[in-house]
Amino acid sequence: MTEIHTPRLLLRRWLPDDDLAALAEIQADPSVMRTIGDGAPRSLDETAEDIERWEEEWDEEGFGLFAVELLGSGELAGAVGLYVPDAPAQIAGHIGIQWRLGRQFWGQGYASEAAHATLEFALQDRGIDRVVAITAPDDTSSAKVLDKLGMAATGSAQDGRALLYAIDLTEFEG
Repeated sequence: MTEIHTPRLLLRRWLPDDDLAALAEIQADPSVMRTIGDGAPRSLDETAEDIERWEEEWDEEGFGLFAVELLGSGELAGAVGLYVPDAPAQIAGHIGIQWRLGRQFWGQGYASEAAHATLEFALQDRGIDRVVAITAPDDTSSAKVLDKLGMAATGSAQDGRALLYAIDLTEFEG
């Protein structure tokens, strides 16, 4: 089982029976989901499908989205990890990074901490040399995380509704 420990977090594979309710609560929040996928909150059944898909990606690709757990309390804070986007065309088929955290965990550095550990995992454990990301132009919090990771803006897509970022992990300072 793949696990990563950071000073405050445990990034681990999903435990559907244990994680489903907490992740469903996170994904039911419109503020959390507004820049993910179609922007719609996700139901319990849709969240169960997400966890199942992420676990299948782990089995097929050797990477996927981690469950993000707080070390002190064991509370599920959200998800972070690697995936292969199918859109927009400029990044389709590349390896991307994404995250979603419950609103109560925003502004505490958890996204940056978890994403940084994910990039180290991509480079050191999986030998991935380039990672991309996408964010909405008004998602300044995610843009700050991407900047902290050393990811550079590479353009826009979807008629300016999405900003694209990338990092060459051979230049990543882990």
